[in-house]
Amino acid sequence: MKEITRRGFVYSAATLLGCGVLLGVQRVCSSAFADGVESGEDNGPVKIAEFSDDGTPQGSSTVPKVRKTIAEWKGQLTALQFDVTRRAATEWAFSGALYDEHAAGLYRCIDCDNALFDSRSKFDSGTGWPSFFEPIARENVQEQKDFSLGVLRTEVKCALCDAHLGHVFTDGPRPTGLRYCMNSAALRFIPHQT
Repeated sequence: MKEITRRGFVYSAATLLGCGVLLGVQRVCSSAFADGVESGEDNGPVKIAEFSDDGTPQGSSTVPKVRKTIAEWKGQLTALQFDVTRRAATEWAFSGALYDEHAAGLYRCIDCDNALFDSRSKFDSGTGWPSFFEPIARENVQEQKDFSLGVLRTEVKCALCDAHLGHVFTDGPRPTGLRYCMNSAALRFIPHQT
């Protein structure tokens, strides 16, 4: 077994610290330059699947996208929720309230209440973020390519309000092989009543 050298430990610690500082600077800069009206990529209606709080399907409907000004979002959300959902920030691993949630329930968008995930698809990925192998309905989320950190990833957004939720990766469990790695700050958990 290789022995960890002092130099290797120092370099590893410095690298982790540097990444933390860069993420902090990114969050501060995005806060400083984004106080106007939110830009809307697609204002057209969207078809979503609706679910009751106990996860029962309620059919689908076509509704207008949820659009608000930056000031309205800031009035509705906490600072962390705003940074994550409206500015595509990421909460620290193992810091979110839902990564270790194991109760049966439904996960809704914190911004617009759209049903996103069911606890039956949740699994422990060991990453420190809530992870799911599939959304509750494909039409309730949208995916797009993201190259924001110099690495090509697939961003996951709420289809109803365009809230940033997290990213999806191809290292998940069966049956889908996907890992929807979400931010707790982007989700509201509704436990099933027993």
